[in-house]
Formats: sequence, C-alpha cells, structure tokens
Amino acid sequence: MDDDGRHTAQGTGTTGTGTTGTDPGTDPGTADRAGVLGTALAGVLAFSLSSGSWQWFSTYLGLTLLAVVFAFSRPPSRTPGAGARFARSLAAYALVVGLAAALALAPAMQRWAWLFPMPETRSACAHLGRYAELGAQAALGDLAGQDAAALAYAQSDQARHAVDDCLAAPTTRWLPVYGLAAAVLAVLAVWLADRSGTRRRAAAPEER
Repeated sequence: MDDDGRHTAQGTGTTGTGTTGTDPGTDPGTADRAGVLGTALAGVLAFSLSSGSWQWFSTYLGLTLLAVVFAFSRPPSRTPGAGARFARSLAAYALVVGLAAALALAPAMQRWAWLFPMPETRSACAHLGRYAELGAQAALGDLAGQDAAALAYAQSDQARHAVDDCLAAPTTRWLPVYGLAAAVLAVLAVWLADRSGTRRRAAAPEER
C-alpha cells in the first residue's frame, strides 16, 4: 500500500461495525434523540404555561409533537455496559411522550365527561354558568328587553366561558396523572420492543 492509501485508511477511522468514528458502546441515536426531545419538551412547556381554558389547538400541538418524536427520534436501546444511560434515556423519552399525550388529551378531558368524569365539579361549573347568564342579563338592565336574540347570545357566551374556565383548573391539576400513565405505557412499549429485539439478535447465530 502506498503512502496515499495509508493516509486514506487512517483518516476514515472506520470501526469493525462499519460505523465511521463511532464508539461501539455508544447508541448512535443519542445525539438526534437529545435534540428532538429538547425541542419537543420546550414546545410542551411553552404551551402548558398559557392560561385559560384548554382549546383544540392544544390537541393539534400535542399530536404534532408526538409525530416529531416518533418520526425523528428512535427509542433508546440497551447496549452492553450502559444500563444507567439506557434508563436515563428511556425516562426522558417516556416523560416527553407523556407530556405531549397529556397536552393532546387536555381539551377532550375538559369537555368529555366519559374521559374525565368529576361529576360534582361539572355540576358546580354548570351552576356557575347559569350565574353568568343571570349576570349578563342584569348587566344590560332595561336594555335586555330590546333585543332578545342579542341577550340570548350574550348569555350563552358568558355561560360557556364561565364553564370552560371553571373546568380548566381541575383538568390542569389532573393532567400529570394522565401524562404519567402515558409515560408508563411508553416505557413498557420500549422495554418490550428492546427485549424482543435482544432475543431475536441472540437467536440469529443459533439459526445460522
């Protein structure tokens, strides 16, 4: 081999695994995962700090973040001698998935009793909505009788905002429970997939 060939071979730094300049014990998706998860987490936290009732745009944002995580970030995989790193990566991955799932579920939880029952709170919020209707009528005073349609619309709008704001607070308080449940499901899914892949890799040499 001439000098140019030797320099070329030394410059590539190719390992036995065929990966250029990669430590065999390093998960190749770690860097990409960190960037994607950081972006997703920043988006979730920025939107979750907003006040008021949960709107359906939250569902769109949560689903978008889930799509980004699943499309551009591979779940962590266990490598020999890296159990602690695998646990940390899995925890971060699962928690971000849980946050995005909770963000997507929040508007539905606020509006659908079958998903988030809280019957006493919903009953109390309905009374608060009725109070808001009476307040809208009282605010108009003698003008209320001049346009019944406008009064009905104002009462309905005031009642809807009052009920939504009333339900938003308990929904936000319970979101961590739903988010942690989604995170646990994500951990189980990744762990089962990694375990299945390990078994297939272990069985491959025997079949040969």
